[in-house]
Amino acid sequence: MSSDEIKQETKVRSSPSVKSLMDLARRSVPDLRRNAETLEPVPAGRRGALAARMRRTLNWTRLPGLRRRGEEEEARPQPRMLVRLIRSYCLFVLVPTAAVGFYVFALATPQYVTESQFAVRGDIEPMTTTSLGMYQDLIQKHNSQDSFILRDYIKSRPLVESVDAKLGLEKMFSGDGIDFWARYNADQPVERLVRHWRNHVTPQIDVVSGVIRLTVRAFSPQDAVAISKEVIAQSETLINTISRRAQQDMLVQAQKEVDKAVERLKRARMALQEFRNRWGIIDPVQSAQATVTTIELLRKDKIKAENDLRVLRDSKLDERTRGIQVLVATVAAIDGQMKDLQNRLTTDGLVTDASHNLTQALLEYEGLMVEQTIAEKLHASMNMILDRARVAASKQQIYLATFVEPLLPSYSAYPAPFHAVAVAAFLFTMFWSAVSLIRSAVVDNRL
Repeated sequence: MSSDEIKQETKVRSSPSVKSLMDLARRSVPDLRRNAETLEPVPAGRRGALAARMRRTLNWTRLPGLRRRGEEEEARPQPRMLVRLIRSYCLFVLVPTAAVGFYVFALATPQYVTESQFAVRGDIEPMTTTSLGMYQDLIQKHNSQDSFILRDYIKSRPLVESVDAKLGLEKMFSGDGIDFWARYNADQPVERLVRHWRNHVTPQIDVVSGVIRLTVRAFSPQDAVAISKEVIAQSETLINTISRRAQQDMLVQAQKEVDKAVERLKRARMALQEFRNRWGIIDPVQSAQATVTTIELLRKDKIKAENDLRVLRDSKLDERTRGIQVLVATVAAIDGQMKDLQNRLTTDGLVTDASHNLTQALLEYEGLMVEQTIAEKLHASMNMILDRARVAASKQQIYLATFVEPLLPSYSAYPAPFHAVAVAAFLFTMFWSAVSLIRSAVVDNRL
């Protein structure tokens, strides 16, 4: 039956989805017919085996999970599989765990642990900002930052070399009684010694309080205590070095400021001396006061002479008489002296240049005196700061407070054999389980 006959006999409702399905079927029929014509026929000898295999794999009438009696027997684990699992468990778990147990119980060297706690403290003398000014920040230190500096210093190579030079770390970590796994080879470079040191010396910081907890593991109690004490001593030396450097910086800066103040005071005094030599007076203020006083006295003498002259004139004496002429000459002389003194204060000046009068001298002198006063005050203040800085530098501003001393341990905390065996068994079991699951997944996918 062709597609045209199918179209005539079949009546379908006009729906877009049905039309698209019919178009897909119409396009697929020629392809299916061509593929069926190109298939090779199955040989007669393999038809039975192929049909049986299809029945076993494509039995769609069975419910999921139900097996016939024969299939249940086939689904049971074979004894060979159990033997394989037990053998692999022994190989991947029991044997490595036994090796670890033999090492920690029979071969491992006991390691002793000592613990100490210390903190960076600051003994800062309370000083006001008026006495120290900008140098107050040079004295105060951030103790939290110093704690992190100490932690990194304890792990650093310079400390390892210093402790090695004083205690002989190579001999402590490479003794004859130490097992092969924990022993340090003395022929290795110093970087290996630093790595070995970091495995045995552990500093930890409490971020809130800034307390440093130092844990040291060694192969004898005496070595553990000696290493802890030496680390604490070296740490205190580093803190003192940092403190001394800050103190020296503080003293140097204070001395520089004092030198600047001295130079400023010297310039102010030299300017005042040059002014006195140029104007020819020691103190313009006192000179002006003396001039004003003289003018007042002359004014009084003038008033007295004018009164006497008026009395003589009121007595109808001749103007050519000697008494009246003397008084007239006296009044004129006093007027001339007063005008000369007033000109010296305001216009004529002390020298030939009329602009250089006593008023100008007073203005310049007051500016020089203000500069000299400021320089003297600044010099005195800087000297006081320098003295305070010297007193503060003579004290230890930052120090190491050890409140838990390292004590001699009485038993070995490592290698903790039972804990090590339990952890090893757990890890090897996890490894064996992962490998078994991966292998089973690979086998299932292959089938």
